[in-house]
Amino acid sequence: MNTFTKPIQVYRGAYLESSHDVHIAVVKANGEMLASYGDPNRLTFARSSMKPFQALPVTESGALKAFNLSDRELAVFCASHNGEPFHRQAVKNVLQKINLKEAHLQCGTHIPKDMDSYKQLIKNGGELTSVYSNCSGKHAGMLAGCVQQNMDVASYREQTHPYQQQIVNAIADVSDYDKANIAMAVDGCGVPVHRLPLYNLALAFGRLASPDEWEGGSKMRRESLKHVGEAMANYPEMVAGTNRFDTDLMMAYQGRIAAKGGAEGVHCFADRHTGIGVAVKAEDGNARAADVASMEVLHQLNIGNHAIKDQLQTYHHAPVKNARQEKIGEIKPAFELNR
Repeated sequence: MNTFTKPIQVYRGAYLESSHDVHIAVVKANGEMLASYGDPNRLTFARSSMKPFQALPVTESGALKAFNLSDRELAVFCASHNGEPFHRQAVKNVLQKINLKEAHLQCGTHIPKDMDSYKQLIKNGGELTSVYSNCSGKHAGMLAGCVQQNMDVASYREQTHPYQQQIVNAIADVSDYDKANIAMAVDGCGVPVHRLPLYNLALAFGRLASPDEWEGGSKMRRESLKHVGEAMANYPEMVAGTNRFDTDLMMAYQGRIAAKGGAEGVHCFADRHTGIGVAVKAEDGNARAADVASMEVLHQLNIGNHAIKDQLQTYHHAPVKNARQEKIGEIKPAFELNR
C-alpha cells in the first residue's frame, strides 16, 4: 500500500522508492498569487535562478551598446552553461570586446557538463580555466558592467562592491522585497547569492514575463526586463545547452517561456504570454524534483499544447535509468496546486 503523500514520487519498477517535498509559488506581475503548493513564502536562496536579475545592471549600464554586445551574449550572462565550445567562445568574445582577459574572471573552474569538451582538453594536454565554469557568462557580464561604469574590476565579486550593490538594489526592486531583509551569502562561483521568500522570487519572474504589467516599475527597468527575457527566450541554447531542461523547455515553447534553474533544487520560469512567474524549491535540494514539479505546474495551468507537452514528456515523467541506459523506473508528480 502506498503510504507516501509527498508531491514528487520516485518509482523503481512498480514500487515507490523515494519521494521529495516541494514548495511552489505562481505569481503575476501585479503581485497576485494565482496558485501555490507547500510554503510559498519559504525563504530561499535563488542561486542561479537569480541570474536574469543579476544581468539587469549590465543591461542598464549602456555596456551592450558601448561594446556592441549581442542578445546572444546577453543570454550567456544569464546562463549556467554546459561549457560547450559556443558557450566558451561567447564568453571570450565578451572579454575581448571589453578589453579584459580570461584571468579577470573570478568564478573559479570545474569539469564542464560537456564531457566532449573536457575529453578534448585532456587529450590536448590542456588545463581547465575559468571560461569552462558554468558561471563564466555571468561573471563576464559583471565585468562588462564594471568596465562601462569605470568600477574596479579586481574586486567586482565582493558584496560591498558598487556593482554588487546595483544587483541587490535591482533584485529588491523587481521582487518588492526590502533590501534590508535580503540575506546574502556566497554562491558557488564566489559572488553574492540572495535569499528571499519564494513568493517574491516568483513575483520577479512574473515581471520578467510581463514587464508592462508592473505599474510601479521605472521605464528603464521594464525595458531591461523585456530585453533580458527576450534574449533568454530567443537564445535558449546559450542559457544552458545541449540536453538541458531549461534549453529544451524554452525551445519547445518557441519564445514563450524564459526559464532558469538554480542549484539546490530551485527552478523558475516566466510565461511571457500569460504574464505569470513560477518559482519552485525542492526541500531536499534535488533538481530532479524541481524539474518534474515545474512541468506539472505547466500541465495544471494548461500552458502549452499537447505537442509541446509530448515533446517534454521525459521531463514531466522523468525516467529512472540503470547503467545500461534502460528505463527501470519513473519520477512523477503527485500534487494539486492550491488555487
